[in-house]
Amino acid sequence: MSEGETPSQNHSLGLGGAWAMAVGGMIGGGIFSTLGVVISVAGEWAWLSFLIGGVVALASGHSYSTLTRQFDEPGGSYTFLQEIGWHRAARITVWALLIGYIFTVSVYAVTFGSYAAYVFGAPEWVKLASGIVAIAVLAGINLIGAHEATVLEKVAVWGKLAILLGLAVFGLAHWNPQQLVLDRDQPVGLGGALVGMGVVFMAYEGFQLLSYDYDEMVHPSRTIRIAMPAAIVVTTLTYIMVALGAVMLAGAPAIVRHEEVALAVAGREALGVAGFVAVSIAATFSAGSAINATIFATARLAEHAASEGAMPTLFARKDEDGVPWFGTLVISGAAMVLTLVGGIQALVEGGSFVFLTIFALVNIIAWHRGTGPRWIALVGLIGSLAGATMLVLYLVGAVGNAVTAPTLALHFGSII
Repeated sequence: MSEGETPSQNHSLGLGGAWAMAVGGMIGGGIFSTLGVVISVAGEWAWLSFLIGGVVALASGHSYSTLTRQFDEPGGSYTFLQEIGWHRAARITVWALLIGYIFTVSVYAVTFGSYAAYVFGAPEWVKLASGIVAIAVLAGINLIGAHEATVLEKVAVWGKLAILLGLAVFGLAHWNPQQLVLDRDQPVGLGGALVGMGVVFMAYEGFQLLSYDYDEMVHPSRTIRIAMPAAIVVTTLTYIMVALGAVMLAGAPAIVRHEEVALAVAGREALGVAGFVAVSIAATFSAGSAINATIFATARLAEHAASEGAMPTLFARKDEDGVPWFGTLVISGAAMVLTLVGGIQALVEGGSFVFLTIFALVNIIAWHRGTGPRWIALVGLIGSLAGATMLVLYLVGAVGNAVTAPTLALHFGSII
């Protein structure tokens, strides 16, 4: 649809909805699921890990945005590869992305269930059941249609931002640098920040969901050009503020010890029971909005690929409202199974590696085609490759507090 056309009912993502989808896709599984993980690796430099990740995401987002507008099609990295004639690579990439996003939805579901169960002191099975129910409900909302999904997204995003930033400001007002130190006997150098970025980069993957929703947007070229960088900047600032503020309240050791519900612990330190409940509500809203955004966009990616023969034709099936129902059901059902398996850290690390690799590929395409200033794509490329390399070194035990080489196969086996 060109800029001068009148939006139709099928184009239901305006600027605000697109921005909310991107922020929801990032923050949902980001700070709530990964703060303890990044602190365990980067220590007092965890905030810098999020800053470096934000810079890499912003450069990569520029590549995604410019390439999407140049080709004027949804599909993200899949479409880019198809357009330059790398058809086999495109088919492999779309399957890798589908699997990666299913892992991602399961991470969000475990996060949702962990916070929901922790509030009530419920047993493990309640955590898993809550995550599965969250996927089922949000898949149902997606099956209703895009408008209902984006209304939910706006409400959830603004609510969680208010609570997260409130917690961060409260913590920063009690500034004490000693709270950032994880282990005084084992200080972490600046290199730990780069390792941390690689380990938790999945916290930034959600912005590229907008490239899959391109044909759902009102005035798509303008919307994606503005919404994508705006969402990345807001998310990066939020991550940095929370990474500092929450640790001021609870201390780095407590954040790592209560990894899955770390921010609820920080909220309790800030405002007692009220803070504990408020942050837990924000976490469940945040994880829910991320599930919603990821299912919404991934089903449309699969539909687009199926319509071009890169995936089974079942994924191209839509209902009378244009919703790709088969893809929505498959993505949701597979994520429910993975939620039962659990293992947030393994899923986060595996997802981070997938997205860092794909972002590196997209930046190569953007640099080669000269869709914008080449130095921006180069920043994204170098950052993505550096993060992926450090993540691999972390997993084999060469750097950081990682699993040892003999247990690496078992570690990846928990992902598969």
